[in-house]
Amino acid sequence: MTRLLLASASPARRATLRAAGIDPLVAVSSVDEDAVLAAARERFGALDPADAVLVLAQAKAEDVARALDDGARELVVRDADGEPATDDDDLDDVLLLGCDSMLELDGEVLGKPTDADDAVRRWRAMRGRTGVLHTGHWLVDLRPTGADGTGTGTGATFGATASTTVHFADVSDAEVAAYVATGEPLLVAGAFTVDGLGGPFVESIEGDHHNVVGLSLPLLRELLGELDVTVTDLWRS
Repeated sequence: MTRLLLASASPARRATLRAAGIDPLVAVSSVDEDAVLAAARERFGALDPADAVLVLAQAKAEDVARALDDGARELVVRDADGEPATDDDDLDDVLLLGCDSMLELDGEVLGKPTDADDAVRRWRAMRGRTGVLHTGHWLVDLRPTGADGTGTGTGATFGATASTTVHFADVSDAEVAAYVATGEPLLVAGAFTVDGLGGPFVESIEGDHHNVVGLSLPLLRELLGELDVTVTDLWRS
């Protein structure tokens, strides 16, 4: 049975997949994001935010793919409950998904805040305004190809970015302070969630709300379709 392997430590992405009927395996990459972006800028020039998240999603997915392939470093693969994968979890028959998210506000790209003060500054700049949440998705087909032509794998590696417009509420200084004090904004791109404590501070969105959480289910469906795989193929039994 083909499984989805998520190259991300994000609990929100894992929860989004599980709510959609998919119990992913999980492995975290060792990618240095700053180094990846610096190398991409040197090669291609300035990156649009939608391109930057795609570059990072690709780097994360392909880093985990290499680790699975050559065993050069110890890679911990866990199931959807956080337990170490077992022999019953066939790591030779997986589709590998890498994701990365950033918020674009006035042309500036905002990842995770560096600390609480940074999160407060972010929210004072964001409140009452509109940003765009970009999430890059990169899919690597690691299914066996089969020397005799019986395998279903293609070896394909490709991706796309989903973008969702987010309208933030005009929150007060007290609300900002209380929210940052919870620690939640420090863990996520853009310093906000729509599915957690930050939900009341998001007035509305235009586009896929799953994308704001960190993984666009409609885009995932489209990417899987390129491999003749349907979302229902990945549903838990």
